[in-house]
Amino acid sequence: MAKRQVLFTFPPDLVQQPLIYYLGQKFNIVTSIRRADVSENKGWVVLELDGDEKDIEQGLAWMTSQGVRVDPVTGDVVEG
Repeated sequence: MAKRQVLFTFPPDLVQQPLIYYLGQKFNIVTSIRRADVSENKGWVVLELDGDEKDIEQGLAWMTSQGVRVDPVTGDVVEG
């Protein structure tokens, strides 16, 4: 199992969509929210992803194709 932390930035038209849920369901990835700030017209979420490396790569590519900006995160976001 691979583990990765990523930052998702959602544009206004995607904030209301359950894309993180779909990511977990479609690609067999366990998602753990580490930090987030979401409002009606914007949002970002730092997630820890657990799963097979291939599934994580495919899931991140899918999120990008949906219009979500995906950036890697280094270090432990919760601890600072």
